[in-house]
Amino acid sequence: MKNLILLLGISFCISLSAQESSKGSTETRWSMFKYDVGSMFQGVGYSYTRPLHWKGNQWAQFGAVVAGTGLVYLVDDETSRFIRNNREGVPSLLRDYGEFYGNPSNNYLATSGVYAVGLITKNEKLRRTGVLLISSATSSGFLQQVLKSVVGRARPVANLGKDTFDPFNSNRNFHSFPSGHALLAFTNAYAIGKQFKNPWVKAGIYTLGAIPGISRVWDGQHYLSDMVFAFAISIATVESIDRYLDKRYDEKYNQQKKMVSWNLNFGPGQLGVTVNF
Repeated sequence: MKNLILLLGISFCISLSAQESSKGSTETRWSMFKYDVGSMFQGVGYSYTRPLHWKGNQWAQFGAVVAGTGLVYLVDDETSRFIRNNREGVPSLLRDYGEFYGNPSNNYLATSGVYAVGLITKNEKLRRTGVLLISSATSSGFLQQVLKSVVGRARPVANLGKDTFDPFNSNRNFHSFPSGHALLAFTNAYAIGKQFKNPWVKAGIYTLGAIPGISRVWDGQHYLSDMVFAFAISIATVESIDRYLDKRYDEKYNQQKKMVSWNLNFGPGQLGVTVNF
């Protein structure tokens, strides 16, 4: 599994390097590193202050996320039971990948690797991508740790039901909302997906990024609403920090006007999420 993750990382770095022609640079790697670290810290701070500047559209989007998460919450017990009952039908490779890649230490190993390659090769696109990955994971990761403690939602494996909350309980069985594995993995996927314009490539990357979150629902560690809200945090965090980085780097990924949109679909005996990009 580690070899698979390493291979995917190397392939990503090569693909990005191929998109950017070689550029001569007299800037030292040390000066680049200092600048990038500063960008990481400032990007994290920027993401936390964005709600103070939200206007009507942003608050409407936030309201839609809360409402959508609430709708999924209503059927959490049923969806959790259904997904867990079908766990054994899922290939072990997918389950192992979801657990491995969603792990925080493995996540930072992968993101730091992308940045290290960019710094060593003086490739600004890879450096900027690494900065986006690390700062987004740091910002969203810290937020989810705070939310887990404050919300104190019981995990499905605790067998206490979806409505059980015990804020500030240090027991990990009360750290269900939101899903950390889902958040970190999809944060990476969404940040990497911004580098590509092909919708099929994006869909493939997003799918790989969603598997760790789904795997945690298979394992009874999280409810479906924990995963959905984690995805929303991932998208909001990456978009916020990426737009801040537009001010600090020549490489920009936000020329396109179309943004990712999420739609929840309900019907008799079905629940679905549609992603448009």
